[in-house]
Amino acid sequence: MNYHNITKDDMLNGDGLRVVLWVAGCLHHCPECQNPVTWNPEGGLPFGEAEKAEIFKELDKDYISGITFSGGDPLHPANRAAVTALAKEIREKYPEKTIWLYTGYLWEEVCQEEIMDYLDVCLEGKFEVANKLLTLHWVGSTNQRVIDVKKTRQAGRIVIWSEDGSDDTDYAAGSQNGPCGCGF
Repeated sequence: MNYHNITKDDMLNGDGLRVVLWVAGCLHHCPECQNPVTWNPEGGLPFGEAEKAEIFKELDKDYISGITFSGGDPLHPANRAAVTALAKEIREKYPEKTIWLYTGYLWEEVCQEEIMDYLDVCLEGKFEVANKLLTLHWVGSTNQRVIDVKKTRQAGRIVIWSEDGSDDTDYAAGSQNGPCGCGF
């Protein structure tokens, strides 16, 4: 897996102060993507032990809420195994931290992936210019959903994440709550 950046003390890509890993590789190529430089899976730099140690050093800080995987797409075929292994290690080492992941895939396409066992929030769906809405929190278009992974799996239907922990929060016109499509 290659990556482009590790952002520290980030407040824009998930709840609280976070460390963000920006991976290389995306097959979606959304028009008006904010990070087209990350599309090539061979771009950026190789992710290794030094980079993992840098992330862990950030997660050791009490005031850091967790990690967000972004990119590119963390679920690009070139990234899935490495991101899953890293998410698993983070969940085991830092059980109190939250793990968020952005992907252009739909929940229904990835909900059975092992990585979902370690995520708290999955921000899914391609960015769509026609559905762009600048007032959305965490996503850029109304077709995208901010899914509370644990509650969705427990309920057997998609539960939209909310800051106060309540279920079924519609965060924009067009958001969808319905069967999760994963058999949970």
